[in-house]
Amino acid sequence: MLERFEVKGNKPLRGEIEVRGSKNAAFPILAATLLTDQECIIKNLPLVEDIFRMVEILKSLGGGISWEGERQLKICCQKIDPVKIKKEIVSKLRGSILLYGALLARLGKISLPRPGGCVIGARPIDTHLDAFSQMGVKIFRKGNLLTLKKSKYSGEKQENVLLQEFSPTATLNALLFSALLPRETTIKIADQDYQVQELLNVLAKMGVGIKEIGHHLITIQGKKQLKGFCHTLIADPIEAGTFIILAATLKSNILVKNAPLEFLELLLKKMKTAGLPLEINPQKKTVKILPWKTLKLDKIQGLPYPGIHLDLLSAIAVLATQAEGFTLIHDPFYEGRFKYLEEINRMGAKIFFADPHRVIIQGPTALYGKKLGSIDLRGGAALIIAALAAKGKSVIDNIYQIDRGYEKIEERLQKIGADIKRVKD
Repeated sequence: MLERFEVKGNKPLRGEIEVRGSKNAAFPILAATLLTDQECIIKNLPLVEDIFRMVEILKSLGGGISWEGERQLKICCQKIDPVKIKKEIVSKLRGSILLYGALLARLGKISLPRPGGCVIGARPIDTHLDAFSQMGVKIFRKGNLLTLKKSKYSGEKQENVLLQEFSPTATLNALLFSALLPRETTIKIADQDYQVQELLNVLAKMGVGIKEIGHHLITIQGKKQLKGFCHTLIADPIEAGTFIILAATLKSNILVKNAPLEFLELLLKKMKTAGLPLEINPQKKTVKILPWKTLKLDKIQGLPYPGIHLDLLSAIAVLATQAEGFTLIHDPFYEGRFKYLEEINRMGAKIFFADPHRVIIQGPTALYGKKLGSIDLRGGAALIIAALAAKGKSVIDNIYQIDRGYEKIEERLQKIGADIKRVKD
C-alpha cells in the first residue's frame, strides 16, 4: 500500500524531541554477529525499515533472532547457510555490503549480488574489493554477482591495507574481515566516524585486540574465535543533526535530547558562527535551538570525521534557502546528492547547480507548498523540512525512502506542533 505525507507549513514549532539509535552504526554491529557462534545482544535499535530488512537477511541465513523488548534484539548465528540468503533484499539494501566482510571471514567464500541503496550518484564498491584483494581475497565477477574467496593465512604476517578513499563502509568491511584473522592488520586512510568507533567497541568486547587508533589509521589483532557481546547503540548523529537543522530552518524553540555531541562538533560550530543561538549541555547531551535574527551560512562542505556529515548536506541546503545571501554547498563524494533540490526550486527557492558536486543557494526566499517526490532517504527528510517551512500544503510521495531511516517521523514531529500526517492510498 502506497503512503504519502501531507504537510501544512509556515509555522514555528516548540517542544522536545529525542534522538533514536543510529541506523548506520547498527549495520556493522548486526553484521558482526556473524563472526561468532555465541549469543549477541544489541540494545537501542531504531525501528526503521532498513534495520528490519537487515534482520530479515540474518534470519534467512539461519540466525536465531528474537526481540527481547521494543528495541533489544538477541541474535545467535551458530549455524548459517549462505545458500539460503535472501539475495533480493541484499541487492536492494546498501547496508548489506557489510555482509561481505563478515561472511567472508566466517565462511572463507561467498557469492552475493551487488548491494542497493539510495540513488545519490555513483556508489561503486571498488574500494571494498581493492581492500579485500590486498588481504589476499580472490574476486570473480559474473554479471551482478560477485564471488569472493579467502586464501590461506599463516597468521604470522602483519597485513597493511591502504584504502583508496575515506569510506566508512570500506573501513568497516576491512575490520569485519580482519577480525577473524589471527594476526595484526593495519588499515590506512581509515574512516573514523561514529559507525567505525561503534564497531571497534563491539570487536573489543568480542576479543579483538585494538592496537592503535591514529590519524586515519587503525591496527587490530584478530583471533580465530570470537565471543558474543552485549552492546547499546549510540544515538544517531544524522537524526540529531536533522532535528537541529529543522529547528533552525523554522526559527523554532526546540530541545533536541540524547544528542551525540562528540560527532556534531563542526556542525554546531558552523551553526553558531552563522548566527544560530544554541544552548549546548554536554552532561545532559542536549541541544536547545532558539529563533535567530540573522543567519548567514556562507560555505558548507561535507568532510570525513570530524567534519560535517555528508548525510546532513541535504537538510542544510533547505536551511540555506532561509539564510541571508549566497551559500555554497559542496559534496565532494556523491554527484547525485542534490537531485531533490529541483523539487525545492519548484517551491520557490533560488538554487543554482554549479556542477554535480556543488550548488549555490540564494536566500532568503519564501517557499510554497507543492506535490513532491522523495527519491532518497536524506533528500526525503529535507523535503519534510521544506514542506514545514513552506506556505500552504505540500504532499510528499514515496515516503518509504524516509521510513528507511527515520522512525515514525510524523508522530514525533506532531508532538512538537508540526501539521503532518501519513495518508494511505
